[in-house]
Amino acid sequence: MSMNIFQVAKRNVNRNLRRSILSGVAIMVSSMSILLLFAFLGGMTADMEKNLTTYYTGDVRVRNASFGEFERYNPIHLTVNEKEIASVLSEVEEVETYVPRITIPSSFYINGGMQPSVGIGADFEKEANFQDLEAILKQGKLPSKGAREMLLGAVLAKDLGVTIGDSITVMSTTAARGTNAITLEVVGLAAFPVASLNTQFYWVDIDTARYFLKMNENEAHEILIRAEGNLKQLAATIGEKVEQRGNTIVDSAAFNEISDLFSLIKIAEIAYYFIGAIFLFLGSTVIINTTMMVIYERMREIGTLSALGMRGKGLIKLFFTEGLIISTIASFLGVLLGSIIVLYLSKVGLNFEDVLSGVDMEVSSMLYPTFNILVAIVVFLYSLAITAIATFIPSRKASRIEVVEALRYV
Repeated sequence: MSMNIFQVAKRNVNRNLRRSILSGVAIMVSSMSILLLFAFLGGMTADMEKNLTTYYTGDVRVRNASFGEFERYNPIHLTVNEKEIASVLSEVEEVETYVPRITIPSSFYINGGMQPSVGIGADFEKEANFQDLEAILKQGKLPSKGAREMLLGAVLAKDLGVTIGDSITVMSTTAARGTNAITLEVVGLAAFPVASLNTQFYWVDIDTARYFLKMNENEAHEILIRAEGNLKQLAATIGEKVEQRGNTIVDSAAFNEISDLFSLIKIAEIAYYFIGAIFLFLGSTVIINTTMMVIYERMREIGTLSALGMRGKGLIKLFFTEGLIISTIASFLGVLLGSIIVLYLSKVGLNFEDVLSGVDMEVSSMLYPTFNILVAIVVFLYSLAITAIATFIPSRKASRIEVVEALRYV
């Protein structure tokens, strides 16, 4: 009997193909949109994680425990000892590599005026194992060890009207709370994925930064660590060992504990599952409406089937199967079309440079949605489940029609 019901349901779907297509398109668009939403959100999350761990926090960040409290005042004197921390990290198996960083709150003296800027003192030899420097170097070379040279964001260089070979005088407060100035030659232009890094930042060798800020050897503002495993637990372990080894109380935290925005995006992922369910249910209302219309248009058929002995469950199965055929095909086509679009966009990317140019957040100007076969399968099953529930509503309506009432239409 189940096979007969399927054949009858299939025939009924084909009987009014235009109506079936209308119902299917609503489901197809809904499932495709949800897949695109999750692909975009997944791409944004992966992109933000990469940018955070590369340019801002590492997988784990270690810095002076008081730095965060006084960060707004540019506490250049609150440092950690790179050598002491390096000795601890060498004993931790999960640690792959690390880089010391120094932040330089400064201003450029150029064209008779002051231009606010932020410098990063980095050990470029260690950075080569931490990030892909060749990918961001647009023109020129990296600053040499101990040289008075800088790597400048390409957009900032354009705004300042400088190029490779030009010199810029930089002014900043020092670790001794005095003021110092240094003239640096622009030897490289960089194209960072994050807009703010291109418009506000410059990079110098870490020894040059220490000299400029009058810091001692081995001093750094933060140590960014590349590691694997349970990062939260690892951060706590590293912090304890550093404090036992040295005299400095440190703040050691995993990147997902540091960034509030990243945490909000992870929460948003959960919220979008509920939004997706609502969106799919709204799309499924088309099936509810069309199935209800079909029920009233096919009163003769329902009356005949009822008179022949198909009651209750049989009618539910028939109309439910019709809706399920439409939703299965539509969900599959929606996920298939969405997957094709995601795969294409994952290659070419989406350019948000104009949108993000004035926004200070750790998201790249070029975003690449991520295709995940597991997500595609989940969205398909998700779409099928929601539409099946929606289809069940009018199916029950058909089963409750009295035989006498239905036969009046014969």
